Amino acid sequence: MKLEGRVALVTGGSRGIGRGICLALADEGAAVGVNYRSGKDAAEEVVELIKSKGGHAVAVPGDVSEWEEAEAAVEQTIRELGGLHILVNNAGVSQDALIVNMDPNDWLKVMKVNFGGTFNCTKAAFNHFALDRDGVIVNISSVMGEQGWMGESNYAASKGAVNAFTKCCAVEFARFGVRVNAVLPGFIPTDLVEGLLTVDGGKGISKQILLKSFGQVEDVASVVTFLAGPDAKYMTGSFITVDGGASTVLGLGSPLKK
Repeated sequence: MKLEGRVALVTGGSRGIGRGICLALADEGAAVGVNYRSGKDAAEEVVELIKSKGGHAVAVPGDVSEWEEAEAAVEQTIRELGGLHILVNNAGVSQDALIVNMDPNDWLKVMKVNFGGTFNCTKAAFNHFALDRDGVIVNISSVMGEQGWMGESNYAASKGAVNAFTKCCAVEFARFGVRVNAVLPGFIPTDLVEGLLTVDGGKGISKQILLKSFGQVEDVASVVTFLAGPDAKYMTGSFITVDGGASTVLGLGSPLKK
């Protein structure tokens, strides 16, 4: 197993893509801190599943959009699992609305969680990584950070910020032996994007995907595991798109009509 002896913290690890990442990292031997904000039961289920396979994991509470809680999550992971080598900034929310209808709080909440959580956890983990001269950060961004889509301006802006932040971190942290990369998923059916799939069951969107199907959380998790491991030792400041080819063509920015 390529991550044997490594410790990972996955924010938003109790559900969706985060859950898949926790399981994939554990399958490669990593001990995993499963962070959650409100889904305690779901996080503990992930922990128990990992333990049932002989792995090590702990549920880590904390709203990563708040600095003190992000710092506490990092400290708990180090204390209970014996270190920290991998940080996966996955926690995210969406608050879809057209710009003309968007309440100021709608963009602020999305930015605080999606970008603020990434910033907070990265800052909280960095000193530990720098002292060890060893660490990997994988930011879960989105193809929305590089494309436009109806009703997604706040989400897209937050992911665009994550992309820019990833590049800056890669530049600043390289001299400390810390690699920073990002994964950009496309349409992965989770509760985060369920609103986009309500129109005709998502058929209009799937028609715009070259592979004509939605991805699975495991598709994203396997790429994260690769970036976290030794096979990606020469990669930093990189962006890997996992979207079935959707972003290689010009979409209409909204589900197609029949």
